[in-house]
Amino acid sequence: MKKEDVAHPKLNELQATSICGNDISSSCLYVSALTIAYAGQYAWISLLIVALVLFLFRKIYGEVVGALPLNGGAYNVLLNTASKRTASFAACLTILSYMATAVISAYEAMFYFHDIVRSLPLIPATIMILLIFMMLAIIGMGESAIVAVIIFITHLASLSLLVLTCCWFLFNNGLTIFQANWHMPVTSGGLLTALFLGFSAAMLGISGFESSANFVEEQKKGVFPKTLRNMWRVVSFFNPAIALLALCIIPIPSINNHQESLLSFMGQTAGGGWLSYIISIDAVLVLSGAVLTSYVGVTGLAERITLDRILPNFFLAKNRRGVNYRIVIGFFLLCVSILLVTKGNLANLAGVYTFSFLLVMALFGVGNLLLKAKRSKLPRMENAPVISVVIAIFFIIAAFVGNMELNVLSFYVFIKYLIPAMLFIIIMLNRARVIRYLIYSVTYLGEPVRKFILSNVRLHRALVKIKSQELVFFTRGDNVSILNRVMMYVEDNEATKRLKIVHIANTESNNASLKKDIEVLDRAYPEIDIDYVEIAGHFGPEIIDRLSKEWSIPKNFMFIGSPSNKFPYHVSELGGVRLIM
Repeated sequence: MKKEDVAHPKLNELQATSICGNDISSSCLYVSALTIAYAGQYAWISLLIVALVLFLFRKIYGEVVGALPLNGGAYNVLLNTASKRTASFAACLTILSYMATAVISAYEAMFYFHDIVRSLPLIPATIMILLIFMMLAIIGMGESAIVAVIIFITHLASLSLLVLTCCWFLFNNGLTIFQANWHMPVTSGGLLTALFLGFSAAMLGISGFESSANFVEEQKKGVFPKTLRNMWRVVSFFNPAIALLALCIIPIPSINNHQESLLSFMGQTAGGGWLSYIISIDAVLVLSGAVLTSYVGVTGLAERITLDRILPNFFLAKNRRGVNYRIVIGFFLLCVSILLVTKGNLANLAGVYTFSFLLVMALFGVGNLLLKAKRSKLPRMENAPVISVVIAIFFIIAAFVGNMELNVLSFYVFIKYLIPAMLFIIIMLNRARVIRYLIYSVTYLGEPVRKFILSNVRLHRALVKIKSQELVFFTRGDNVSILNRVMMYVEDNEATKRLKIVHIANTESNNASLKKDIEVLDRAYPEIDIDYVEIAGHFGPEIIDRLSKEWSIPKNFMFIGSPSNKFPYHVSELGGVRLIM
C-alpha cells in the first residue's frame, strides 16, 4: 500500500453511499407531499416513473465515470469531450445546486427542530448548522463519513419503522380512506396532465444522485457503481411507498394541509406522538446530512476546476489533513450570504435548486453521448444504449418544462443567480484578455484611471504569470491535422500560450516529418510558443509523474489524444491527464 493511501484512506461502499445517500434520501421528507399536490391519487405512479428515469441514469453515470473516473461529475465529462466553456457552465450549475441544497436542507432541518423547540430562531440556527458541518468538512473526509453513516442508517431505520407502522394501521383499519381518495377528482386536469405535473415535481426526489460522481476519486475501486445502485434502490422503494401509504391513511385535503411535515403527520396518524417525534428527529439528522453532502461534493468539484484555473489558485491551499479548507470556508460564506439575502425564502432557493439540478442531469446525458462519439475506444465497465440516453434526456427536458409551468417565477429567480455566477466564470476564463484591456486603459487613459485600477507594472506581472503556465501534449507521432486540432484547442480553451509537444519512444525513430509539421504549426500559430521534446522511454504513469515533477507542470495541464482499447493503462491511472481529442 502506498504511503498516501494510508494518510488518506478511500471510502468504502457504506461510507460513500451514506455521504451521497443522505442527500437523495432526504427527499422522502417532502417529495411525496409535493407530488400528491399535483398528481393526487396518482402520485405514486409519477414517483415510479421517476424511479425508471433514475434507472436509466444509473447506466449513463456508470459508463461515463467508468471511462473517466475523476472528480467533477458533469464538468469532468464535458471537459474531456466538449469545450472548457461548456464544462465550466456545468460546474457553475452544479455549485449553484449544492449551494441551494445546503441552505434549504439546513433551514428545513431547523424548521423540523423548531417543532420540538418552539423558541428556536430559524436563521441563526441555520447558520449554526452550516458552521458545524463546515468544521466537520475541514476535519476530513474520514470523520465526515462516520457521521454520514450514522445519519444514513438512522434514517433508513426510521423510514422502515414508519412504513411498517403504516402497514399495521392499514391491516387494522382497511382501505376505506384510499378508496375515497381514489375517487376524488384530480385538480390538475386530466390523468395525463396530473401524471406529467406530478412527475415534474417528483424529479426533485432524485436530486443528489449526481453527488457521488463529484468525489469518485475518494472512493475505493468498484465502489462508485454500487453507490448508484444503492441510491436507486432507496428512492425507488421509499418514495412511491410513502406516497401510496399516505394516500391509504390520510385524506388528500389533510395531506395538502401538512405538506411541510407530512411524514411526521403520518407517524402521528399511524402510530401516535412517539413515532411523530422520532420522524421529526430523523428529519433534523438527515437534512443535516444533506448539508454535509453539499460540502463534500462541492469540495471535490471546486478543487478540480481550481486546478484547471477556472477559480483562483488561492483555493488550492490544504490543511495537514489534506482538505481544501479555503474552498470549504468560501462555500460556507456563500451559503450564509445567500441565506441572509433571501431571508430564508425557500421558494426563491427552490428555483435555483430545481433548475440547476435538472440542467446538470441533462448535461451529463449529453456528455455521455459525446463520450460515445468522441471517446468510443475508451474502456468502460458499462455501456448505456444510445436510445436509453436519449429517452433519459427527454424526460429531464420534460421535467424542466413542467417545473417552469408549475412555477415560472422560480425560473426567473434561477436566471438571476445564474447570470452573475456565469459572468464570474467568463471573466476567469478570459482573465488574460481582461488584464490586457485594463493595461490598455491604464496606458492610454492616464493617471485618473490608474488610481482606480492596479498599476501598469502589477497588471503586466499578473498577465505574465497567467501566460507562463506551460501545457504538455504527448504525441504518438501524429500527423499535422491532429496536431493542428491540438493547437486549436489550446487557442480556444486555455489562457496560457506555451505548449510542449512531447514524443516518447522506446527506440530511436526518424521524426523528421513530425519536426517539419511542428515547424509549420509554429509559423501558423505565432502567438503560441511551441517547444518540441523527444524522450526515450515508455509512456505510462511513471514517466508522466516524473515529468510533472521535473517541469513543475500539474498533470491536469497535460493532454493526450483518446487512447485505443489496446492502451495498457486506464485513464484513472494517468493522474488526471486530460483527453482533448
